[in-house]
Amino acid sequence: MTFDRENLLQQVRAQMTEHRFIHTLGVASTAEALAKQYGADPEEADLAGILHDYCKFWEREKMEEIIQREESISAVLLLYDKELWHAPVGAYIVERDLGITNQNVLDAIRYHTSGRKNMTLLEKILWVADYIEPGRQFPGVDEIRELAHQNLNEALLKALGNTLMFLIKQKKRIYPLTVEAYNGMLADLQETR
Repeated sequence: MTFDRENLLQQVRAQMTEHRFIHTLGVASTAEALAKQYGADPEEADLAGILHDYCKFWEREKMEEIIQREESISAVLLLYDKELWHAPVGAYIVERDLGITNQNVLDAIRYHTSGRKNMTLLEKILWVADYIEPGRQFPGVDEIRELAHQNLNEALLKALGNTLMFLIKQKKRIYPLTVEAYNGMLADLQETR
């Protein structure tokens, strides 16, 4: 897989704030490092990290219109927090507008906010990298960072649990894929113990 990294970085930078671009670089480098540690493709991880927030700052109406129009994106998403929207919209847009056709990368982008049951290795890596990149500072992030270097699945389970608790405390509806991701990861880990 080859891609023009510098050109993509310029296109990504034009879509977001400087703060979010720094986050994006942190996610890309963290994802690449985790890919090397856990045997995933580092180039795919870097690409997914670069592109994961491509639509993060798009107007709500623009994302809503894409979700309603595109059959590949579940309109049920509109019933949940708009913070979830940029992931599936982003996967659609980077394929359509940037010509990214690698399904592993597209799926990692698509599920980096919600997760899902039976996540692929790259999906897990991007989800965790987005959670622990060096710019993130919130209670519990250091524990997840440490776990991520010991056991990716344990780190993902803990991060998903933290996310669920945060959403519950905020009295936000929880997207079903996130619950399925947590339950699936918990079942997988219990089987291996």
